[in-house]
Amino acid sequence: MNALKAWLARHRVEYVECFVSDFAGVARGKIQPVNEFGDKAVKLPIAIFGQTVTGSYYMRGDNVRDRDMRCVPDAESLRLIPWATQPTACALLDCFDVDGTPVDCDPRAVLKRVLALYDARGWQPVVAPEVEFYLLAADESADPDGMPDPCTVAEPGDFPAPYGVDQMHELAGFFDALKMHCETQQIGIGAVSQELGPGQFEVNFQHGDALRAADDVFHFKRTLKHDAVNNSLRAYFLAKLFVGKPGSSLHVHQSVYDAGGSNVFSRDDGTASDLFNGYIAGLQTYMRDALLLFAPYGNSYRRFLNYWSSPVNLEWGIDNRTAGLRVPESAPEARRVENRLAGSDVNPYLAIAGTLACGYLGMTGELEPRAPVEGSAYDVPFALHRHFYESLDAFRSSGPMAEILGDDFVRVYCAAKEREFRDFEERIPDWEREELGKIV
Repeated sequence: MNALKAWLARHRVEYVECFVSDFAGVARGKIQPVNEFGDKAVKLPIAIFGQTVTGSYYMRGDNVRDRDMRCVPDAESLRLIPWATQPTACALLDCFDVDGTPVDCDPRAVLKRVLALYDARGWQPVVAPEVEFYLLAADESADPDGMPDPCTVAEPGDFPAPYGVDQMHELAGFFDALKMHCETQQIGIGAVSQELGPGQFEVNFQHGDALRAADDVFHFKRTLKHDAVNNSLRAYFLAKLFVGKPGSSLHVHQSVYDAGGSNVFSRDDGTASDLFNGYIAGLQTYMRDALLLFAPYGNSYRRFLNYWSSPVNLEWGIDNRTAGLRVPESAPEARRVENRLAGSDVNPYLAIAGTLACGYLGMTGELEPRAPVEGSAYDVPFALHRHFYESLDAFRSSGPMAEILGDDFVRVYCAAKEREFRDFEERIPDWEREELGKIV
């Protein structure tokens, strides 16, 4: 606590935002004056981990009193808030129940649980996320199909060539300010590129510690949305925003190192190791069980309807973007796997926890992968769940997922997601009125 207060004093902080990440990856918490922060635990309702995106709740059977949890700031998570009008910092909270046990449903705690399994084996995962998103004009002037105009030099119906430098120059001021805000918060972002969709962009994150990477993505999403609003823009992390145009993903590059700093995916002679093969096999074997973490909403499954760089298989291949599991060309010490299945709508803690959990199960189970795919993996049969309820049932009934991620988390997460999806189904799409209305 002394280190926390010293940091706040050194940066002359006046207010502290203290919060947790809910299942959707949204910050939930309080803002406190610095003189009231740190002397006692922050109290927040445990029902936060059961809240849906529409604001309804799954109320746990053991929480009829709607009790509080005791939340303690993680001193290592402190960051400055660059857009605040008064000197303000933020801190992520570690959550404990009334009996002092950690709250298993906290997404950040779920990732820590998985990382502890790696640590017990002397392994350290290293990850590098890549996040795609759309920027739209804030006035949302509609195109002929009723969709908002993308913020790009291309016409709404066009597909600009990806990696267009000129398109990036149009928003140079916006991205320069975004990078400065990220630097203030020590968010480790790298390259920014224009993607295939009109108004679609991707930000690459620096590789490093898995918990830190998840924190970075969590803070980045919040920062991007704030900066977009201040520039008369809107940022969208929907997996599928436009009909007939590419969806947005969150790719996770991942490798595992030993205590000596060597990549366990490579042998001394530079060839792929048994642990590498086991990791790939774990993703192939358990990703269907865990798909609800990578496709958490009804909208998420729309991204799988057309390919547009959205793999719908669990094959792997060398430098093959049509495969759900891509292994980039690299030196042996940088051998890694890129999981390309998650949408950008995911909670980063849960997506990273899910992919590391699947890989861990494959490594410890000494599983063997299928042979790498040659040519286009789009020719391989659809290998994912096609619908939300298929994913929900698979996750809820998966013994391995419950064991590695926690029984309580799986139960509460599934219950909240089921309630959320019922809200989704109660909205009648225009297509049903326009098309079915003609015949029914």
